[in-house]
Amino acid sequence: MHVEQLLQLESLDLALLWGERPLLTREISGVTATDLEDPARFLQQGEIVLSGLVWWSPGDSPAKTDHFVSALRSAGATALLAGEETHGTVPGVLVDSCREHGVPLLSVPAQTSFRAITEAVYLRQWGDLSRRPAHHYALPENVRTELARLLADGAGPDELLDRAFAHLGRLPCYLLAAGGRTLGRTPSAPELPVQRAAGLLRDTARDTTRVALRIEADSGPYDTWHLYLPDPAEAPPRVLHEIADVMAQYRHALDRHRAAERRTADELLALVDSPVADATALDSALTACGLPAHGHYRVIVATLGAYGSQQNEGTGARAALTEALSHAAAGPFAVGLRPGGAAVAVLHTGQDGDRRTAGRPAVDQAWSLLHACAPETPLHAGISDSTPGPSGLNSALGQARYALAAAATADAGADRVTAVDDLTSLDALLAGIPTDVRTAFSANALGPLSDSSSSSHRVLLETLEAFLDHNCSWTRTAEALHLHVNTVHYRIQRVEALTGRGLSNLDDKLDLHAALKCR
Repeated sequence: MHVEQLLQLESLDLALLWGERPLLTREISGVTATDLEDPARFLQQGEIVLSGLVWWSPGDSPAKTDHFVSALRSAGATALLAGEETHGTVPGVLVDSCREHGVPLLSVPAQTSFRAITEAVYLRQWGDLSRRPAHHYALPENVRTELARLLADGAGPDELLDRAFAHLGRLPCYLLAAGGRTLGRTPSAPELPVQRAAGLLRDTARDTTRVALRIEADSGPYDTWHLYLPDPAEAPPRVLHEIADVMAQYRHALDRHRAAERRTADELLALVDSPVADATALDSALTACGLPAHGHYRVIVATLGAYGSQQNEGTGARAALTEALSHAAAGPFAVGLRPGGAAVAVLHTGQDGDRRTAGRPAVDQAWSLLHACAPETPLHAGISDSTPGPSGLNSALGQARYALAAAATADAGADRVTAVDDLTSLDALLAGIPTDVRTAFSANALGPLSDSSSSSHRVLLETLEAFLDHNCSWTRTAEALHLHVNTVHYRIQRVEALTGRGLSNLDDKLDLHAALKCR
């Protein structure tokens, strides 16, 4: 399929903003939807790129737009399809950048979904397996016919792979998720540990003795699927691509089903987010999500980037959390999206509900593997304590949010999972408090000493910190600071006078200790 053929589909209502005709006749190899500022590493040659332009703001410099478009050009993207919904129109600076870099640009009206575009390309490019002339295919006609029937009957990945590769003999092949989870495999393929599979997917970019074909779908770095073949020489490339196309059809059907599940999960989370939710409505929402209305639950909240980041990160966080729980979930779960970009999961942990372990290993096991799929993006999660019944879900959501804030504060630039069970120290407890609240508390508790521009105040703070670190021992503090004990006494008296707190009082000691940690 070509870009100009995509423009001719009246149902999509696309408009050409820039593109010379020779560029519009290039073949489309696939579709990728992204709102990353630099998506180059996730693109393949010949793909069209769908972007909602959430990464762009009116105040941004032209260099930011040039960086994005240049990444598309370097990856060999066929065209950029920019959504109008976020900004009401496609910004002129993007049109100019696409013209400069030679990347065709089409606008997507708000009423046209990216999924509709993906399906249009997919159906036009591959069509129904049973309808095109046999000489267009490498798969035998009887195999194509059987695969089409299996797809219509709702067969799973194992059965589809078995029948697709049957005519090639006992050929091992896997369908793998981005984090290394095995979604399906042929009967001759031995079980593949998750860590090993994730490493193999990363290595295929450098190791030509193996091949991992990306399954074309509306997916991001955390929920991409790959057809992995340990020995690509055993199957003709065209056969592999056609089998990948079959799995893409399966994925599209599954995504349509999951879209309905996500809407149901969002409705559940709206009730969980309300402290006065009707108990009957909450039970009904749990049942609609396939969750028992009785037993123990945990709530897990996940975000990409800084805590409370932009809404566009939400779909990626939802994909990461869904994939993490799919690795080894302790029970049934539902994952939805809440305003602000956070993904939230309600996990049923059974009737007994081991409060310290249920649900935690599932996320811990997968989190670092998923972070490796997009290492430049921080990936954080917070897990609540176990709650015995639906009535405690709102409280559990508050716990998970606090644990998430602690995770993001403790390790803002990487991947981290923090459970409420982990908050066993003052440092861990304070980490969940918003930065502006921590700063205000520290300034109020320390009083004039919070003025870092005063050298004398800095000396007093240094003495206070040493004094508390040495359990308020005058002698050990003096030794650590190489001071006379009388000097330490004088400085601590000044601290007490300036802060209005006495260091012989336990509460005042704790207040000042916390204030120092909140700086």
